[in-house]
Amino acid sequence: MNIGQIIVWIIIGGFAGAFAGRAMTRKREGFGRWINLLVGMVGAVVGGELFKLFRIDLGLGDFKVSFEDLIAAFLGSILVILIWRVLARSRARNSEKRSAS
Repeated sequence: MNIGQIIVWIIIGGFAGAFAGRAMTRKREGFGRWINLLVGMVGAVVGGELFKLFRIDLGLGDFKVSFEDLIAAFLGSILVILIWRVLARSRARNSEKRSAS
């Protein structure tokens, strides 16, 4: 991975995080500018690795870098948000059990 690819992943991740934040919260601002960006960047890495692992190639030709990476980043961002929610619920349940004891 070179510096150009990293910059593309950051930009694509930012867009994907904004879209995923809006989709998951149904609010225009999503989770907020910085959380959307962070979720998008992590999601871009997760989605990109999943696409490589499962050998997913959308065949978008010259637009492959932009559109395929955006789709992978968006799906990865959704996955990161879902995992985040599961972990948050698990922690909330554990803290409720501790306070009830």
